[in-house]
Amino acid sequence: MSSKKVTIVGGHGNVSLRLAKKLTGTNSVTSIIRDPAQEQDIKDVSATPLILSLEDSPVEDFTKAFTGQEVVYFSAGAGGKGGEERTKKVDYEGALKVFDAIEGVDGTKPRLILVSAVDIRNPDKIPEHYNEEDKTVSERIRKAIPAYMHWKYEADKNLVARTAFKWTILRPGGLTNEPGKGVASIGRTHLGKTISRDDVATVLALLVDREDAAGLAIDFVGGETPITEGLNAFIKKGVTDWLG
Repeated sequence: MSSKKVTIVGGHGNVSLRLAKKLTGTNSVTSIIRDPAQEQDIKDVSATPLILSLEDSPVEDFTKAFTGQEVVYFSAGAGGKGGEERTKKVDYEGALKVFDAIEGVDGTKPRLILVSAVDIRNPDKIPEHYNEEDKTVSERIRKAIPAYMHWKYEADKNLVARTAFKWTILRPGGLTNEPGKGVASIGRTHLGKTISRDDVATVLALLVDREDAAGLAIDFVGGETPITEGLNAFIKKGVTDWLG
């Protein structure tokens, strides 16, 4: 594990703060936030705050921020605030701004690790491993948060078509604030099982060194497999959870 230069987009999120804390021991971490009032929280986890707005800052500012970085995490989201318009602005347009910014970096481009969500897919393509309960849960979620599911899908679909930089997508289930257990179900998961933000941060931190996870989308929900073991097995298998 070598020290890496890392930038987290959406740096004040609950997962992002946990992630920064796990990374800063061995890596140089910059956390992008939009509100200067959040700077101290970033410094408290030993990261460097950078003020940029996904909604308002130009793509060139992000390209400048990403230049010289080795890994970029995208862990931003509207969080259901501001209705569909803001969900589209942050979860879709903001994500594409980050993709474009990485492509704009001269020379070696950073890897992207994007936080999405389990079951983000074309609604017409149902995973073969889904049982009847999975289908019921999926339908219920799609009715509850249709804008989120749609715009996350459009962003992920845009990303998987890109070849100018390496990317990995993490697709966690519903998030809790419970202490991390260090175990999960990874790959071809069922729906309805939650996962703690601690455990999501753990697997994201492991991915900083996993260049061999490039091109993979990884389902990640509560389970019984030790996270490192499950991640190793998934990457070795090399079969993405992205269906298109």
